Amino acid sequence: MFARANRRDYDEFIARHSENLVDVLTHAGVSVFWRDNNSGCKGVCARIPTRDMTVLDVPALCASGVCQDPVLLRGLDEDLAQAPGDVVLVLHQQGSHGPEYYKRYPPAFERFAPACRSNRPQDCSRSEIVNAYDNTIAYTDHFLGRVIDFLDRHAGRYRTAMLYLSDHGESLGESGLYLHGFPYLIAPDEQTHVPMLFWSGAGFTDMPKACMRRAAQHPASQDNLFDTVLALMRVRTRVYRASQDVFAGCRAGRQIAARQSP
Repeated sequence: MFARANRRDYDEFIARHSENLVDVLTHAGVSVFWRDNNSGCKGVCARIPTRDMTVLDVPALCASGVCQDPVLLRGLDEDLAQAPGDVVLVLHQQGSHGPEYYKRYPPAFERFAPACRSNRPQDCSRSEIVNAYDNTIAYTDHFLGRVIDFLDRHAGRYRTAMLYLSDHGESLGESGLYLHGFPYLIAPDEQTHVPMLFWSGAGFTDMPKACMRRAAQHPASQDNLFDTVLALMRVRTRVYRASQDVFAGCRAGRQIAARQSP
């Protein structure tokens, strides 16, 4: 997701030995911080400040031995107070990772029942697996609301925005398949069709909202992340591709670049 190469051109060796989106932002003077509540950043955050939130012992959030995603906001106000200039926060969620969907949300968010409470899909009916997964989606919605509330609290110091993008979907028993990780060429839509959501606070951008809404209706992919974020953060760099900026058509006549990166 953070590599310059698109999916069709992606080479893991090259990506691991090349700078990525967070590196380009850093070169442009943006303070980038990575917070992880998953299995690590796979080298993406190797050159930026990183916090592993999975090691925290917060009874209200980590009772099952796996911390739920609001732990990513813990102590964030204090960290942000010490950050100079413009800031990009990467919050790497546990999200809806299976198979233990029931560990991704607290009991109060079990809106769909009965929900599977096993790490073995064969122990549960498909409806129980789907219910557990749907509960994780409801909890992610709650978490994103918490993130927006956090950004609103800091609107006096920053112009704020949030971009949410999943790295993969999940198979829940369709065609006898579960979880994720199938090679892209044979992976079902359930694993490759993922959500992307953008929220903007007051003053973050002067692009017409009607144009942005129209742009959001067009097909996009993880290939669009790199260039869309660079433009949103007003970074001018030779590696930027307007053709992959989701909102490029809404920037006509507007200055999108206020800082320089190699």
